[in-house]
Amino acid sequence: MSDTNSNRPSHRLFNVTGDGDNARWTDIGVAWPTKDGKGFTLALNAIPVNGRIVMRINEEKPANKKGS
Repeated sequence: MSDTNSNRPSHRLFNVTGDGDNARWTDIGVAWPTKDGKGFTLALNAIPVNGRIVMRINEEKPANKKGS
């Protein structure tokens, strides 16, 4: 049995509506690579009825992000 679900997810899933500066990104779930590396296991908190689903690498955010 794989312990994939106990590890930190490798990707985050977003529902994206709109384009460019008007795009709205809503976090809807996470994903892990399958044990054989040929796919992904998805855990969704919501299923969108419009827009598109975008899967992005789950990168850690900087600890202290002050100013730009």
